[in-house]
Amino acid sequence: MNKIMGVFILVFMVGAAPRTWCQAPRSQEQPCPMHGSLERSESHRAMVESHSDHAMGFPHDKTAHHFRLTENGGSIDVTANDSKDSVNIDAIRMHLAHITKAFSEGDYSAPMLVHGTTPPGVTTMMLLNGKIRFQYLAVDGGARVSIATEDAIGRAAIHDFLRFQITDHETGDSMDLDAGR
Repeated sequence: MNKIMGVFILVFMVGAAPRTWCQAPRSQEQPCPMHGSLERSESHRAMVESHSDHAMGFPHDKTAHHFRLTENGGSIDVTANDSKDSVNIDAIRMHLAHITKAFSEGDYSAPMLVHGTTPPGVTTMMLLNGKIRFQYLAVDGGARVSIATEDAIGRAAIHDFLRFQITDHETGDSMDLDAGR
């Protein structure tokens, strides 16, 4: 990663850091900490969706994202909600082919941009990059990136990364291993 990108990511991450609340007793002028948390959550969700749409090249509301954990790693699956939506299907396939290549080269800038932070597992995945395999596959209505390794630490990092994606994208996918894949 070049220095300019590193500075951009650092500035972006600092700007995206959550607000802290004053520890002084609350008055009518000070926001309720729980309400502030909800506002940050909604704001964060909107930011993730906006950054996702821009970084991926297709709208989140016309596609379905799924993150699955498997015994040897997991997968990222994206499909168009409409099986005849060739524009978004093509965009999904182009994006996931790009992600497969970028991740294979140790470049995780897209998820860092989308989420405004370095997702859990990314640093370890970068360090173990030569031990992790990424495979692109076109599927009906979209595409899949399979991520696999025989390295136990690498698997844990992949699982941490995918669990973060499940939570941050609010997909509702299982946080447990998917025995069917």
